[in-house]
Amino acid sequence: MSTEPRLIQGNEACAEGAIYAGMRFYAGYPITPSTEIAEILARRLPQVGGKFLQMEDEIASMAAIIGGSLTGAKVMTATSGPGFSLKQENIGYACMAEIPCVIANVQRLGPSTGVATAPAQGDVMQARWGTHGDHPIIALTPSSVREAFELTVRAFNLAEQFRVPVILLMDEVVGHMREKVTLPQPGEFPVVNRVKPTCSRENYYPYKADGDKTPPMACFGEGYRYHVTGLFHDESGFATEKPEIIDWQLKRLHEKINQHLDEIITYTSEETEDADLVVIAYGGTARAVSRAVKLARQEGRKVGIFRPQTIWPFPEAAIGELAASGKKLLVAEMNYGQLLLEVQRVAAGRSEVHSCLQSNGELTQPDVILTKIREVYEHAPGN
Repeated sequence: MSTEPRLIQGNEACAEGAIYAGMRFYAGYPITPSTEIAEILARRLPQVGGKFLQMEDEIASMAAIIGGSLTGAKVMTATSGPGFSLKQENIGYACMAEIPCVIANVQRLGPSTGVATAPAQGDVMQARWGTHGDHPIIALTPSSVREAFELTVRAFNLAEQFRVPVILLMDEVVGHMREKVTLPQPGEFPVVNRVKPTCSRENYYPYKADGDKTPPMACFGEGYRYHVTGLFHDESGFATEKPEIIDWQLKRLHEKINQHLDEIITYTSEETEDADLVVIAYGGTARAVSRAVKLARQEGRKVGIFRPQTIWPFPEAAIGELAASGKKLLVAEMNYGQLLLEVQRVAAGRSEVHSCLQSNGELTQPDVILTKIREVYEHAPGN
C-alpha cells in the first residue's frame, strides 16, 4: 500500500479497510450509494487472493457471507436502506449462531426507495432493532474518509473477537466525499483474528464459552463437526426448548458484549470541559456541527461537540456524565430524532435535551446548527 497521500472516497476507504483487515470474501448486490464498495472490491479482491460474488439479491448476499464466515473467511457485504431491510432476517441468524461478519450500510433517504442519492441517517434504530428478538449488536459510524478506513478495520476486529455481526453505519455524505488520506502500512493498525479451539475434535463444543462469554470458533473443513442453527441451542449446537438453557444462551449473548463495553465503545469530544452546551452528532452531520461549534466559540459561546464512533452499544456512561454535569445537550442528526430518543432517556431529569433535526435529503448546514445553538445557548446556565 502506498505511503503517499491519496485523494480517495469514503466508500473506497471502506473497501481498502476491509482488505487491510483480512477480508477475503465479499457477496453483495449493487445499490446506491454503496455501489462503489462493490465495484472496487470486484477489482481488488482477486488481486489479494480473495473472492467477489454479485448475488441475485440482498437476502442471498447476507446468506452467502454467513456461509463464507463459517469456512473461516473474514466476510463483508455492503448495502443501503432498502437492502438493509432485506438483510435483517439473516442478520438475526448470524446473531443467534454467533457468526462474525461485517455489513456496511451507506444510508440514504427513506423510507422505501426514498431518494437513492440523498443523504440521511434514518437507519440508526434499524441497525439496533431491525431483526426481531432480543439480540446484541455493534454499530460503528465514521465521520471522515480516514475514519471510514479505520472503523472498517475495527468492525472486522470486533466481529472476529466477539463472534457477532458488526454494522458500519455510514451515510451518503461520508461514503461519497473525497479527502486526502495517507492509509496505514501493514502492521501499523491492529488486526484481530477469531480464536480457534485448541481441544481435540472429540471434545469440541461449539458454543461452550469461558470467562469472556465468547466461544472459540472452528472453521468448516478443519475436521471439527458441529451443528449450526438459528434455533436456540445448547453448547453442542443442537436445538433446545429447555427454558433454563434458553435463558443461559440469551444472557451469554448479551454478556459477551456488555462485559466489554469499555473496549467496544469509542467516541471523541472537543471543548466539552467548560461547555454550557454540548452538541451530540455523528457521521456527516458531525462535520457541519464541528464548523458550527467553532463559529459559536468565536462568538464567545461555550459550546462543545460529542461525537460517538460507536452508536451501538450506546455510549450511555459518557453521555450520562455530560448530563449529570448540568450541561445542556443538543442532538443534531439527519432523521426525525432516532439517537435523540436515547439521549433523552439517559439525560432524563438531569439535563435539558434539544434537537436540530433534518430529513429532507440534504446535509444540515453549519448556519442552521449555529442558529439553533444561539437559541439554546441563550438559556444555558450563567447566561
